Parts: sequence; structure tokens; C-alpha cells
Amino acid sequence: MRPVVAVLDYEMSNLRSACKALEHVGADVHVVRDPAELRTPDAVVLPGVGHFGEAMRRIRASRLDTVVHEAAGRGLPVLGICLGLQLLFDESEESPGATGLGLLPGSVRRLRTERKLPHIGWSRVRWQPGSVLAPAAEDDASSTYYFVHTFGCEPEDPDLVVGRAEHGVGFCAAAGRGDVMGVQFHPEKSSAAGLGLLGRWVAGVAVGDARASVS
Repeated sequence: MRPVVAVLDYEMSNLRSACKALEHVGADVHVVRDPAELRTPDAVVLPGVGHFGEAMRRIRASRLDTVVHEAAGRGLPVLGICLGLQLLFDESEESPGATGLGLLPGSVRRLRTERKLPHIGWSRVRWQPGSVLAPAAEDDASSTYYFVHTFGCEPEDPDLVVGRAEHGVGFCAAAGRGDVMGVQFHPEKSSAAGLGLLGRWVAGVAVGDARASVS
């Protein structure tokens, strides 16, 4: 069976592209705008584009923060995309005083680079071995993704960084702990490399769901 993936909609994301990409790689996608709409999912995706503080305001106003925390508490896979990764952290320099979801300890800060911001374009990600998100082949074609961002995550624990890229300075391109993870780039806009990453993640969701059914 296709794993059920709840994609959260707080009207600040490239929702259509993300949903189509997830469906393409084998997910049964359910768009959720309110916790009352939520069926029993196998995983949750938090996409996002825009301002950290406004995103958190909308997420809390629609009570979608409870969906993310409950999923993480149950051990379900949670994937943040672009701003969605940043929202998994505690806070952002973009929005002083605003608090994030706090699932990954650390902060989000403006990239300390002399190069033009925002960082828009294709960059190679160098993955830590063993990450479910990492491709099997260590080549540019399978590890180059499309980025649009000005801020980057700075985890408190360096071991949370599972992928790094560069834009005049190195930055965290992917982070995670256990089943909670995220990517700074847009896999849904990253051609075959992005679909490959989403496919690996969805396959991991399906395997976990099968194990849970057996147990």
C-alpha cells in the first residue's frame, strides 16, 4: 500500500509542486489545513516559503503545530522542506522573539557570506554517510539541488547536520535526528535528484509502516 503522507498547508508553501512530487514517488498525499481534517497518517511533510515569524503565526493559528508535535511524539517521520526545515528549530534571526517548533535544538541565522543573497540556484550537497536522504552514488548529478534562501540552520549539536553545501561559506543543507529531518533546498524543484531524495524518504516511510503493521 502507498504510505499516507499528510502535507500541511498554512498558505506559505509551494504546495502543488510538493504534492505532485510526493505522489510521483509513491505517496498517498493528503493536504491538511486543520487538525480536524487529519486522517491517520504514516508521515508528515512541512513545506514552506517565506518569513519565519509569519509562518509560525499561521501554523499556531491553525493548530498545525499540534499535528507536527504529535507526529514526532508518535515516532512518525516528519520532513521539513526549505522554510519547513527552519521551522523545526527553536528560533530565527529573521524574527526576533518568535519561537519555532523546537524539535531540533538550534537557531536559524542569516548566511555570513560575501556572496549575493538570497542564494538562488543549484548547489552540490555533501552528505553524511548513513542518512536515509543521501543518494547511493557520490556524484554531482544525484547530489545537486535547487536552493532559494537567505537564512541557514545552525544546530546546537553538529551531529544533527546530515548534509552541507556552500554559498561562499559552508552551511547546513539538511539536518535531522531520528525520524525528524529536513532539507534547506527544494527537492520538488530539483529534477531527478530531488525526486530521488523524496523517493528514498517515502520508501523509508513505507518500510516503517510495514514493520509497525507486523508488530
